[in-house]
Amino acid sequence: MRRKTRRSNPLRILILVVIIGLLVYIDRKVEPFSPYIFLPSPTPTISAETFIAEAQGYVAEGKYTQALQAYGKAIKADPQNPSNYISSAMINLYRGDYEASLEDAGNALLLNPENSQAYAIMGVSHGLLGDYLDSESNLSKAIEYDSSNYFAYAYDAIVKAKKILEGAEAQGDLDLAIEASRKAEAISPSALETHWARGAVLEITANYEDAITEYEAAITVNSNVAELHISLGRTYASMLDYTMAVEEYTKANALNPADPIPDVLIGRTYSRTGEYSKAIQYFQQAISDDSQNPYYWGYLGQAYYKNYQFGDAILSLQLAIQGGVTSNGSIVEGLPLSYDVVDFYYVYAMSLMELGYCDDAVPVAQAIIQSMQDDETAVYNAEYTLNRCYEKMNNQQLLKLPTATMIPTWTPQPTLTPTPLPYPITTPTVSGD
Repeated sequence: MRRKTRRSNPLRILILVVIIGLLVYIDRKVEPFSPYIFLPSPTPTISAETFIAEAQGYVAEGKYTQALQAYGKAIKADPQNPSNYISSAMINLYRGDYEASLEDAGNALLLNPENSQAYAIMGVSHGLLGDYLDSESNLSKAIEYDSSNYFAYAYDAIVKAKKILEGAEAQGDLDLAIEASRKAEAISPSALETHWARGAVLEITANYEDAITEYEAAITVNSNVAELHISLGRTYASMLDYTMAVEEYTKANALNPADPIPDVLIGRTYSRTGEYSKAIQYFQQAISDDSQNPYYWGYLGQAYYKNYQFGDAILSLQLAIQGGVTSNGSIVEGLPLSYDVVDFYYVYAMSLMELGYCDDAVPVAQAIIQSMQDDETAVYNAEYTLNRCYEKMNNQQLLKLPTATMIPTWTPQPTLTPTPLPYPITTPTVSGD
């Protein structure tokens, strides 16, 4: 028996064709643009401009840490914009974190190899770190790419002034520093960097009152630049105004507490005024920030000697002169005898002599007399040490001279909190431009 054939339903066929066509359309047109149709909408992305505005607000308030965080977010939102790296570099420069400003400026140059401002920041950062060859090279490139960049001229003057202060200048550096500061002044006379550069040039030419005027003008523009307060404090110290010097160093210290330089400068200032207990506290704080620096151990040893703490003086000066390992495992490289550090050596010899360690004091004193003949103070103190040791031996006060191994072992004590200054911190009077 034959099966009965079912007749086709035209309406059903039409509906199937429409459904198939709709599925093809969705597959080809809708799906590629909507891979997450059934997922919730993501949080709206914050633009880089929003973070930049936030950072600028923090900068205006002097809140550099928060500003750097905001610029970091702006960089993540727009990593191809070199201006955000430049802004971050400027903040780190003002904070005194020159390694960080170098890194930021370097990142800007990766995006724009002809960025004059990036080269200018690289140049001054290298210079303030003492890398003068790299500084000169980068500042030259900054001017090459933009001859109207007053930052580059100002930074050039600042770095050359620093070289002169440290005795590392080359012939003609003074004239070049003056010329660079004048070029910056011609382009932007009221800029912070221009006042800074003019102050630096006036300081190295011993025009201290005018230098103070320029530094204070720069601080009026931005009071949150640590290096400016250090420069102003140093100028006050040159005028023997130690109260104002300590005040400015303290402001620099507050702006960058991790930097040992303000602590060292405060300690040396207190040493000059005979306040050795305070000096010791600040040198200890500097060492807690940088325990590998032999000069800081030397300054601490000198302060101990002046404070009649001869045992502590010996052990601190030993680290400065001979080097060694500190209690926290830091390695200190000793300073060879030279005219720059001969004062560490004769204070070390006198400290040994005061405690009767003439076995160790005499060779040090003899080395000074033989090789440091042009330093009258050093030779005088070395001869004094020898004479005192010979007197003790002739008087048989030392029947058996101690050896180096008999010097007691010293365990550094926890760093003390610096004694508050006995006067209020006031804002310096600002002179006109």
